[in-house]
Amino acid sequence: MTTLNHPSGTAGCISQYDPQALPVSAAQAIVLQWVTPLAASERVPLRHALARVLAEDVISPIDVPAHDNAAMDGYAFDGAALAAAGASGDGAPARLTLAVCGKAFAGHPYTGGVAAGTCVRIMTGAPMPAGCDTVVPQERVETHGEAITFDANAVTRGANARRKGEDLACGGVALAAGRLLRASDIGLLASLGLVEANVRRRLRVAYFSTGDELRSPGEPLDPGCIYDSNRYALGAMLQRLNVEPIDLGVVRDDPAALAATLKLAAETADVVLTSGGVSVGEADFTRTQLQALGDVSFWGLAMRPGRPLAFGRIWSGGRPGAGRAALLFGLPGNPVATMVSFYQIVRPALMAMAGASPQPVPLVPALCDQSIRKRPGRTEFQRGLARRDASGHWRVTPTGSQSSGALSTMSEANCFIVLAHEAGDLDAGDAVDIMLFDGLV
Repeated sequence: MTTLNHPSGTAGCISQYDPQALPVSAAQAIVLQWVTPLAASERVPLRHALARVLAEDVISPIDVPAHDNAAMDGYAFDGAALAAAGASGDGAPARLTLAVCGKAFAGHPYTGGVAAGTCVRIMTGAPMPAGCDTVVPQERVETHGEAITFDANAVTRGANARRKGEDLACGGVALAAGRLLRASDIGLLASLGLVEANVRRRLRVAYFSTGDELRSPGEPLDPGCIYDSNRYALGAMLQRLNVEPIDLGVVRDDPAALAATLKLAAETADVVLTSGGVSVGEADFTRTQLQALGDVSFWGLAMRPGRPLAFGRIWSGGRPGAGRAALLFGLPGNPVATMVSFYQIVRPALMAMAGASPQPVPLVPALCDQSIRKRPGRTEFQRGLARRDASGHWRVTPTGSQSSGALSTMSEANCFIVLAHEAGDLDAGDAVDIMLFDGLV
């Protein structure tokens, strides 16, 4: 068994290193030091690129817009006519009359000349006629047969016209490598005429639950047994991250069966997630198997819920350096502790390993509506229900039982109330930070 704090042996640079009760921030830093982003990539159609990670910068092959065009319906003309009409910007009337010499539509540009004293009726998106640089909105003009009149002070030169390349210039970086593609990004790539995106391959994550007492939904529930919720919650959380999940089911409390499953997981996956078996009970075998099959960095956090959490690396060959390696997170067995551990420790690591640029979930300041008991020396993530009051400020209330086994209050909540490592008891009305589930889950 090898116990390592960091793959390069530099754990001394992590402050407050304690493998049995590591502060959350230190655990996050160590995990990210162990992570190596995936190198393999593949080209996928745009329709399949949502939530994938860009493997390379996307260079714009065209100018966007491809030509000067109208930003709204109106009349295009040479803005020099404004000054000639006496426009001064001081509000004094300065009437300008222009003859309409043609029309321009999106996809059907006006190709004729635009002489001084004339304009072109133009629709949104239509190319600006040669010699025109300004659009007066149709709501601001009075029409008189084939002529328009408007106050020259109501528009400035260059108004309501989009310039060629003002959004994206040909040859510029449209999207940077490491971008986790959103719907707007897919639209942007399509606007460049691209049909594919070069993305990192999907991260393969194997996961399973441990425990003789666990039954899968649909199976008979024997006396003393419970349904396995952790595997389904983990599967759902992984689905949100668009990884390739590998569900290995439930592993009984047997060291040989657990070792065989861990070796199989290391052979097929980049990351292995287990739930249960990382505490100090007689049937808690995950931590000991991790020590036997690989390297251990830490096995406990100064966090509530989620104190027992083992992290390290395992090898498919059964010993360090033998076969294929995978990172392993041995998550606690209580359902809420499993979810909190995933969101605070595992999720950032999976995103970094998938090649995504760091996107920390923002903390939002709020006022807590009731007092909270808190022991200094550990970070707590309490379930809360946040809302905005009449003045627009965030307020939050804990959602009942904070037991690490109470999934109902996790389901009721819409945020974590984040209580810092050094914080103590809070009174009603005290300021706290909240981590909204929207954007996290």
